[in-house]
Amino acid sequence: MSKTVADVQVLEFRLEDRNYCIDIAHVDEIVDKGELTPLPNADPRIEGVMDLRGATTTIVNPKRVLDLEETETGERVVVLETDDDRTIGWLIDEVEQVVSLDDETVDESVEGDSVKGIVRQDDGFVVWVKPEEING
Repeated sequence: MSKTVADVQVLEFRLEDRNYCIDIAHVDEIVDKGELTPLPNADPRIEGVMDLRGATTTIVNPKRVLDLEETETGERVVVLETDDDRTIGWLIDEVEQVVSLDDETVDESVEGDSVKGIVRQDDGFVVWVKPEEING
């Protein structure tokens, strides 16, 4: 049986003044940002690494991938499950909520490099992002 949009729950989060979401199946946990160690000559999207219970976690700034202005970096980290052995976290400004998607509110026709679709809500749009494109 294939998975439909109505079977998906997403984590909605804020970057700057915009809302984004990611399929909750990719999310391992949400933690406060710890001390980051910068990596010389790293990809510009990488803020550095931090220790997360003994695991070296690469911290990615999705604002750089999504071409957002960076007024400041977020204080929360969404730790993602990946298909390889890497542990990756995204710096976000704020966690909003977990919501179940509805076929009528999701528009996947606007899919792009890092965008899976748009979720329509009463107060605007939420951009549904692809984690594999943000992670690099």
